[in-house]
Amino acid sequence: MQRLICAVLCIPSSHINIYISFCIVQGTVLNSWKVVWVVLSDDGVEFFKRKADSAPKGMIPLKGAVLTSPCQDFSKRALVFKLSTAKNQDHFFQATHLEERESWVKDIKRAITCLQGGVKFARKSTRRSIRLPDTINLSELCILMRDQENGVKEQKLEKEKRVYNHCFTGGTVVDWLISKDKARNRPEALMLATGLLNEGFLQPAGDVSKQGVEGGTVSTVLDEPNALYYFADSGFFCEGYSSDEDVIVKEEFRGNIVKQGCLLKQGHRRKNWKVRKFILRNDPAYIHYYDPTKGDEYPLGSIHLRGSVITAVEFVPDAKRYDVDGNLFEIITSDETHYFLQAATSEERKEWIKAIHTVSKTGK
Repeated sequence: MQRLICAVLCIPSSHINIYISFCIVQGTVLNSWKVVWVVLSDDGVEFFKRKADSAPKGMIPLKGAVLTSPCQDFSKRALVFKLSTAKNQDHFFQATHLEERESWVKDIKRAITCLQGGVKFARKSTRRSIRLPDTINLSELCILMRDQENGVKEQKLEKEKRVYNHCFTGGTVVDWLISKDKARNRPEALMLATGLLNEGFLQPAGDVSKQGVEGGTVSTVLDEPNALYYFADSGFFCEGYSSDEDVIVKEEFRGNIVKQGCLLKQGHRRKNWKVRKFILRNDPAYIHYYDPTKGDEYPLGSIHLRGSVITAVEFVPDAKRYDVDGNLFEIITSDETHYFLQAATSEERKEWIKAIHTVSKTGK
């Protein structure tokens, strides 16, 4: 029996999980793809109709499950992966972009591996498993690494006929940690880098680095020039073909994509809230939004950001049709049009505000 799920993959911060984002689920009756809120736990994947719901609509058990990626069952849909349960039920997920799918595939595989080995899958075990001292604050360390002036420099690197934007090598991370006196030697720096990877601050890019995260409960950062990594939600994207031969729409990567992902957006007429995929570019300074169930070929609308004001807000006027609470922000354009958006977490809201503010000041 098949159950098609085109879900917006989201993980609330209250759960002990690995990855936070939106994704897409296909219904059982009409076979239409819909956006849902998804939670990856240590033994299953739960999905909700909306973030505010206290009870899930359903749960996919991971014990004995098999993950297939890429999934080629849908000729007109890219970035799909399949989760087959022990009872031969197939569940299909579609991510909004390549890096998001790869992060979910990595984390679900690790959860399945942990279940097979009788090990609890939880981010809290990372510090103990790699023996990080309690005095190490990985969140603060990541902030220092992402500093524009003194942090790790993001680069545009070409490997195996593919161009990786906004990334760096494992060796670069190790060199930076030693140069900033965060580690005394390369083995100690690799331990810190591995902690950042397992906590989700770093993500693997390319075949070599992905080999270090496949199989096993703890990923490993590789101190190699061909092992590429990027900061989570940094605007990383790859031009060309991925290693799994998924066809990536070239047009989406033209221009300088600063950030992309899904947010809740309030409509201007009915004032209801819907999940939209947003792609932020800085030349020109536009953010386009799409129906995540229908791809990125035709945007539903765009916001010209030049001269806009972006602020965090605590409430939204006329927010009656949807239970929204927290992580809200507002974009006021130069022609005084107001857009209200909601991120999944407070950290994600900060990152979107910072990225949009920078584009509004520097873009055309």
